[in-house]
Amino acid sequence: MKIGVLGAGTWGIALAKMLCESGNEVMVWSALKQEIDDLETAHIHPKFPDTVLPDALCYTTDTEKVCSENELLVVAVASVYIRSTMKTAAPYLKNGQILVSVAKGIEEKTLFSMTDVIADQLGSIVEEKSLKIAALSGPTHAEEVIKNMPTTIISSCPDMDTAGVIQDVFTNSFMRVYTNPDLKGVELCGALKNIIALASGTLSGLGLGDNIKAALITRGLAEIKRLGMKMGCREQTFYGLAGMGDLIVTALSVHSRNYKAGILLGKGYDAESAIKEVGMVVEGMNALKPAMALSEKYGVELPIISYVYKAVYEGASPADAVSSLMGREKRSELNDVY
Repeated sequence: MKIGVLGAGTWGIALAKMLCESGNEVMVWSALKQEIDDLETAHIHPKFPDTVLPDALCYTTDTEKVCSENELLVVAVASVYIRSTMKTAAPYLKNGQILVSVAKGIEEKTLFSMTDVIADQLGSIVEEKSLKIAALSGPTHAEEVIKNMPTTIISSCPDMDTAGVIQDVFTNSFMRVYTNPDLKGVELCGALKNIIALASGTLSGLGLGDNIKAALITRGLAEIKRLGMKMGCREQTFYGLAGMGDLIVTALSVHSRNYKAGILLGKGYDAESAIKEVGMVVEGMNALKPAMALSEKYGVELPIISYVYKAVYEGASPADAVSSLMGREKRSELNDVY
């Protein structure tokens, strides 16, 4: 298949390499000319200095070229750039194209998921050109995918035929792809697990051990599921790869930028300094305000996420947040006992 990857960050490049080595014709696009020039010259991404990218990979800054010449587009820009990228791409999209979002976030002003943002920005073009919009999500750190280390991922689209096409394209000897029609649930998990990872990193920064991190991940998943069920998502999604799977790896892995940022918060860094130190987009920070807005909109209590918000935006002490969470009113673990 002819595939265009919009975005030359770590995840976009890892997927581009994988798809190219699977026999597809792959073109990587970036709005940054210097980034494209460097990739064309060196065939090495600065975040992966030990990995030589395939010679067959093509690179471009030409939006018309990447959109009009490919059957499938992987939208791999950061969540805050999804709308502007789609605005630029819209005139050049072609009939029957599949757009696959691999970004994880919630747009602050609209509370839209990333595929919602794509559909909203494209408007009537989606129907006029019979475009299909889907998401890929799961426990897939770019640092491991680029080394062909085995993992699994979810292809999510309400149209299961489209989900199946994506499954076929992305499946290889080290990437096993499952399908799931619950697009809203898959994307909600992808956005909110980053906040729980911030909290997990904070616990590490405070030196509080593994027991409390296990509890945090478990109760964090319960929060995400409570909200998702109110939003009409499927319960099984939260116990699957996009939910539990992605949450575990993001909340514990040394490759997780959200976990790294959380460690810094626990050590006393403010949010701005932590992001600067990590040196990459920390999507968990971007998801905090929309998560709190969703909590209010659907009337769902999100205690862990709320305390992360207070630590990031209101200057609350992470240590005090832990004490407050541990001292909450006693209750049952089972929903039907609340």
